[in-house]
Amino acid sequence: MKKKNKEDLYKENKLESSKLRIAIVSTDKCKPKKCHLECKKNCPIVKTGKFCIEVEHSSKIAFISEMLCIGCGICVKKCPFSSITIINLPKDINKDVVHRYGPNTFKLHRLPVPKLGQILGLVGTNGIGKSTALKILSSKLKPNLGKFDNPPEWRDILSFFRGSELQIFFTKLLEEQLSPIIKPQNVDLIPKQVKGNILEIINKKDKLNQKDKYMKVLELDHLLDRNVEDLSGGELQRFALLISIIGQTTNVYMFDEPSSYLDIKQRISMAKIIHGLVRHDNYIIVVEHDLSILDYLSDYVCCLWGKAGAYGVVTSPFSVREGINVFLDGFIPTDNLRIREESLNFKLATDQDVTDEDKKRLHFYTYPKIVKTLNSFTLTIDKGNFSESEIFVLLGQNGSGKSTFIRLFAGLIKPDNVDSLSFLESLSVSYKPQQIQAKFTGTVRQLLMSKLKGLYTDPYFNNEIIKPLKIDGILDNQVLTLSGGELQKVAIIITLAKNTNIYLIDEPSAYLDSEQRIIVSKIIKRFILNTNKTAFVVEHDFIMATYLADHVIVFDGQAGVNTVANTPQTLVAGMNKFLKIIDVTFRRDPTNYRPRINKYDSVKDKEQKLNGFIIICLMMLIFLLPLSFFLRSFFSFLNSSTLLFLHYIICFSNIILLFLCTF
Repeated sequence: MKKKNKEDLYKENKLESSKLRIAIVSTDKCKPKKCHLECKKNCPIVKTGKFCIEVEHSSKIAFISEMLCIGCGICVKKCPFSSITIINLPKDINKDVVHRYGPNTFKLHRLPVPKLGQILGLVGTNGIGKSTALKILSSKLKPNLGKFDNPPEWRDILSFFRGSELQIFFTKLLEEQLSPIIKPQNVDLIPKQVKGNILEIINKKDKLNQKDKYMKVLELDHLLDRNVEDLSGGELQRFALLISIIGQTTNVYMFDEPSSYLDIKQRISMAKIIHGLVRHDNYIIVVEHDLSILDYLSDYVCCLWGKAGAYGVVTSPFSVREGINVFLDGFIPTDNLRIREESLNFKLATDQDVTDEDKKRLHFYTYPKIVKTLNSFTLTIDKGNFSESEIFVLLGQNGSGKSTFIRLFAGLIKPDNVDSLSFLESLSVSYKPQQIQAKFTGTVRQLLMSKLKGLYTDPYFNNEIIKPLKIDGILDNQVLTLSGGELQKVAIIITLAKNTNIYLIDEPSAYLDSEQRIIVSKIIKRFILNTNKTAFVVEHDFIMATYLADHVIVFDGQAGVNTVANTPQTLVAGMNKFLKIIDVTFRRDPTNYRPRINKYDSVKDKEQKLNGFIIICLMMLIFLLPLSFFLRSFFSFLNSSTLLFLHYIICFSNIILLFLCTF
């Protein structure tokens, strides 16, 4: 082994000294009373007599000195409960600490910079500090600049932000020139905090007399006789949006995940409403995981990177396109830092990827026309075909029958024409419901071992499904204590573990952050292609739906009353049909192929709508020209004046169409 010279040792010491260490000890997992204090006994610094790790059996939690820690990682490996995380960061970043909750807890570096008259979008994974940043900017949390044991005064905080736009923002906040309003993230908790009739609450809160302006757009006008506790997730979200807007005159709006539970049409409506709030003298900040909506809504973007639950770093502001592409690429140019090993792109597989021989080996199935009536709602499913190795994405408004379609195919409910599902008798299905309820009394590891059997230790299933979802940190957690996103990932694993012909997956993106959504999309897509199975997926995230879909089933009609599930169409035809229904156009980003919704009435939006109109006019022109000659020959028995009149009408129509196509 080559002996290190003085120069090598100097470089190593310089490299070590240039690193900042963050030690995180989980309050939920650390149990000094139930272990042998392995972290302290095996720490090389403690063995030299220094107090790097302080813990006793009577302690509630271990304390790790970040100043003394050398980052060897021995304590991380020795801890029986996997409660310790040690992270190395560039030392320069330490000067940007904005807030820390306590010793060995989450730390936030920098803050997003709001600008007057513009919408700031925040993008980042869950647990990275977005909600913490909103609390600080709304004055609900005073930044301590990392000095949790001796919090600074506001004078020192303003000095810390001296020369930046944040100094002006916090000065206005302290002088009460700003009155922030936050639309909360967890709308599920609203019924526990607010009770009563919807109309009474709206009238009480409507200090600006603007309820009539927004209620119809948010589709709340038919819910006025209900109580808050009777509302669904999407209805609660729209109710929270309305109350945030009409409550009082404000100059700081903050919306934390406003698209949760909403369908695509409602998300577009929500984005238009928020965009309509922009004034030259107000700030608007939006946290959003649906990247297509964030792109459509924002004027500029700040990305957040780091390690969930450990630390978060806010980047400098980027333009919308550049910011989202930076997040997907995983390289932060302003920090010269790679935050992800692989970039995320949305390049779709084409039919060329599947050979004719492969197609011959696939099985094709046909389902008949199916009708299902639920109280006053009727769903009609048109006859269609599906094959192996393909994903069918169901697109439509909330209440249009997508979940009913999935439940029919899962055999959970019977159709009106009972024999119509006889084709499923020879097929097996695996079903992931929209609402996931934790009922298992045990750990995640125990649940997976009981459900997956041998697949739990299968190398292929582990590498393709389990590892990409990064559930190692929750394996020993009780299932009943899991968050919505954690439950979603466990449910997806269990659903894909079943060896069936058809996979029915209802809203796999719910509760997941933007990065997890892309990972889940790739897992499902790759799994269906590799195993030659079929999947029917309900999805509202536009990017995720576009990436997953081989075919699209569009639901149209009057939601909640009478709807039709159309015959499966190709991705392009189905998307065009659906986009026409919701009056939206989109384009693909040339860098990573992600779909970008064109802003309403923008140059691109007008151009694409005009192109579609021209195509329709040309098709009508092609039809009408031969029709005029046909009429002249077929109706020759008519008198000359009548025939001439018909001919002039058709010629006039042709001239109008030519004029429209030209201009």
